[in-house]
Order: sequence, then structure tokens, then C-alpha cells
Amino acid sequence: MSRRCELTGKGVMVGNNVSHAKNRTRRRFLPNLNEVTLTSELLGQSHKFRICAAALRTVDHRGGLDAFMAKAADADLSPKALKLKREIAKASQALAGDTAA
Repeated sequence: MSRRCELTGKGVMVGNNVSHAKNRTRRRFLPNLNEVTLTSELLGQSHKFRICAAALRTVDHRGGLDAFMAKAADADLSPKALKLKREIAKASQALAGDTAA
């Protein structure tokens, strides 16, 4: 399983450990990934994601999974999240069509 956030696309970065004597050795900066279950109000379903802590705060700030997916860029999302985004958009269109009629 890759160390990549499913919602933001944030992945592993590389850099240097720098000692007091300025010796540099390569290291990896891993994202703070957590296994979380997020609920979509439009679909009425729960979905498990492996996302970073920053993405979890962003989902909360935007008002839930549905609002986050509406603004999320397709290039950042994992295939599973992209499929969910399309399902949410379809359900949103159906809901908007029902209220207009």
C-alpha cells in the first residue's frame, strides 16, 4: 500500500538530516496517514479512506465529505475517491432536479 493520501494526493517527501557538523544524510518525510471512515450525507453511506491529518481537517472545515468532493481536483484523488466523487455529483444532480420540478 502506497504512502499517499487518497483525498489530497500528499505523498512522501525527501530531504536531509543535517548534523551539528553539517554532515548531510538522506531521509524521508512521511505523511501523517490515518485510516478514517467518512460519511456521505447525499449517499447515506460510509467509506473508509487512508488520508493525512491535514485532509481530515480540510474535510471538517469545508462541511463534510460531500462539500470536500465538490471542490476537490480530480488529479489529486485516488481512483476510489474519484469514483465516489462522481457518485456524489450524480446524486447531487438528481436532488437538484427533484427540487426544481
